[in-house]
Amino acid sequence: MSLLDAPARGTGGTKPAGGAGGAAGGAGGAAALIPVFTRLKLALLRNGLRQSAGRRAVYVVSVAAALLVAAGQVLGLVLLRGNAHAEAVGVLLVAVMALGWAVMPLFFSAGDETLDPTRLVMLPLRPRPLVTALLVSSLIGPGPLFTLCLAAGAVAALAGGAGAVVCAVLAVPLTLLVCVALARAVAAANTRLLTSRKGRDLAVLSGLLIAVGIQVVNFGIQRLGQAGGLSALEPAADVVRWLPPASAVGAVGSAADGAYGRAAAQLLLAAAALVALLWLWQRTLTRLMTAPDGSTTAAAEPGREKSGRTGGGLWALLPEGRTGTVMQRSLRYVARDPKTKAAWVTALAVGLIVPLVNAVQGQGSVYFACFASGMLGIQMYNQFGQDTSAFWMVAQTVSSERDAYGELRARALALLLITLPYTVLVSVVTAALLADWAALPGVVGLSFALLGAMLATGAVASVHFPYSVPQEGAFKNVAPGQAGIAWISILGGMVAAAVLSAPVIALTITLHVTGGTDWLWVLLPVGAAYGALIAWGGLRLAAPRMARRLPEILWAVSKG
Repeated sequence: MSLLDAPARGTGGTKPAGGAGGAAGGAGGAAALIPVFTRLKLALLRNGLRQSAGRRAVYVVSVAAALLVAAGQVLGLVLLRGNAHAEAVGVLLVAVMALGWAVMPLFFSAGDETLDPTRLVMLPLRPRPLVTALLVSSLIGPGPLFTLCLAAGAVAALAGGAGAVVCAVLAVPLTLLVCVALARAVAAANTRLLTSRKGRDLAVLSGLLIAVGIQVVNFGIQRLGQAGGLSALEPAADVVRWLPPASAVGAVGSAADGAYGRAAAQLLLAAAALVALLWLWQRTLTRLMTAPDGSTTAAAEPGREKSGRTGGGLWALLPEGRTGTVMQRSLRYVARDPKTKAAWVTALAVGLIVPLVNAVQGQGSVYFACFASGMLGIQMYNQFGQDTSAFWMVAQTVSSERDAYGELRARALALLLITLPYTVLVSVVTAALLADWAALPGVVGLSFALLGAMLATGAVASVHFPYSVPQEGAFKNVAPGQAGIAWISILGGMVAAAVLSAPVIALTITLHVTGGTDWLWVLLPVGAAYGALIAWGGLRLAAPRMARRLPEILWAVSKG
C-alpha cells in the first residue's frame, strides 16, 4: 500500500496530500498540514485493517495487550507513591521506554509507511511545517498511548504539592513528544538503510533483539532480587534522571522535594532535547528531499570499477573445484540472504547466551557449552530450502552419487568453518567463568561428537524431508502445508543425533561417576574422531538418496 494512495482509497476521492498539503507547504502554514496528515495517518490505519480479518484481529489483540500492560504499570507506579525509591523506578522505566522508541524504527519500519519521508519528496512541502504535521500525526497509535499512560503513572507516583503538580503537567506531554521526535529523527536519519536490503535484514533480526532483551531483563530482575530490592536502582537512577526524557520525570520528584531550581533545570534539559531532535529531524528531511540518492550517484561515477573478484581475497583460501565453489555459495548465503543470516545470527547469539547466563549466575555447568554446537548443528537441516527454486541450477550439476556426496560434503565443510572455532570459543569462555578448566577437553570432545551427529542426521533429513523457506515475511520460515515436514525434519533429526551421540555421552557420565575426571582429556580425541566418523557416514548414506530424489527435492523447495 502506497502512502500517497491511502487517502484516495480511504475516501474514494482525490488525494488531499497533493492539493491542500502542497498549498499549505508552499505557504509555510503548519496549521493547514496537520489535519491533512492526521487524516492520512488514519486512512493508512483504516485501509491496513481492511485488508484481512486476521490483520484486524492481530491489531486488536496487540492494542488490548499494550493497554493491559500499561494499566498494570500505571497501577504499580501509583502503588509506589510514597515509597523512597519511587523516583528511581519511574525515571528508569521512562529511560527504557525512550530507548525502545529509539531502536524500534530500525527493526519495524515496514509497519508504518509514514516513517519513509522520501514518499513525500515530489510534493511542494517545506521542512518546518512538514515536521510539525508529521509530529502531530505520529501521536496517533497504540505506541504513543502506551507512552502517555506510562509517563502519567510515573509522575503520579511522585507528584506531591502544587509545584510538583505543575511540573507533572509539563513533564507528561514533554516526555511523549521527546520519545516520538526521537523515533522520527532516528527513522529519518536511517531512511536509506531502512529501505535497502540491509534494512530488511534488520527487520528479520528483530526477533533476535527481543529474545536477547528478554534474557537481559530476566537476568537483571534476578540480580535485583539478590541485591536487596529497589535500593540497587538508585546509583543508575542518579545518572538517568539527568538524561532526557527521564529528566522530565525527575523534575517532578525534585519539585516534590522542594528543589525547584533543580526541577527547572531538568525540565529545560528535556525541552532542549526536544528542540534539538526537531532540528535534527528537519535537517535530515531537507537533505533527503533535496539530495540525490547515493546509490545512483555511485553508479554514475566515472571510472568506477569493481574491486576484487569472485575468487579473490579470503575466498582464495578455499579448496579448488566443486568443494570450494559450494562452500563459497553457502557462506555467501549466510552473509547475504536475510533468512539464512537471521538463522545463523540467532543460533550464534543463543548458543553463547545460554551457557554464559548460567555461568554468570554461578549455577551452571561447563557442559552448557554443548548448547552452542547444538544450535549451530541445526543449520545443517533443510540445506536445500535456502536455495528455493534456484536449486534446479544445483541439480543440473549432480549426475551421480559422487556429485551428490561432493555437494553435501562441501555444505558441511562450510558449516564447520564457522562452527568448530565458535564451539571451542564458547567452551573456553564458559570454562573460564566457572573456573573449571579440567572439564574443558571433555566439553569440547562431547561438543564435536554432537556436532558430527547433527551433521549426519541433518544431511539425511535434508534429502528425505526438504521444505521451502518463503522469501516474503520476516517471521515466515516454512511454506504453507509444509509445517509437518519441518517438524519431522528438525525434531526427528535432533532425537536421532542424541541417540548417535549416546556412546560419547555415556563415556562422559561414566568418567564423572567413577571419579575418573583425570581421564576427561580422552574425550577430546575420542569425541573428535567419533564425530568425524558419524558425519562421514551420514553424508555417505544421504548422497545416493540425494542423487535419486533430485526431482522430489526440487519440487519441495520450490513451493514457497
